[in-house]
Amino acid sequence: MDPIPPEALLAGYPEPMRDIAERLRAIVRRAVPEAIEAVRPGWRLIGYDLPIGRRSVYFAWIAPEAAHVHLGFPVGWVMRDSLRELQGAGITKRARWLTFRAGDRIDADRCAALVHEAALIAGMGRVERMLRSMDRESEEG
Repeated sequence: MDPIPPEALLAGYPEPMRDIAERLRAIVRRAVPEAIEAVRPGWRLIGYDLPIGRRSVYFAWIAPEAAHVHLGFPVGWVMRDSLRELQGAGITKRARWLTFRAGDRIDADRCAALVHEAALIAGMGRVERMLRSMDRESEEG
């Protein structure tokens, strides 16, 4: 099966959501140029993997919906969120995300910092992630 281009996935959404998703795609590519972008059709999202040696690690996604677009992080539970802007705590165990609606301002620098941090964490081992989680909790506590 041929991969689905991100543009084909986004074509099924309202123009404001496509525009937001395209802006987020540019931010992810700029923040982590080595990221591998691929549509995950079963999840109806654009996923990003970080190549690490012979394998790759999933670290971010862009999920369009009819009314908004999520920029998400499977390792979000470990990420520093001093502004308390990441959503998902109490909904999912590990994933966190930002949600953008038509007319919302996208802070490219903040999004890029979060994307970069997610890539850094995804490349860590389990013990490093746990230690970082404990550090983050003590900083926020």
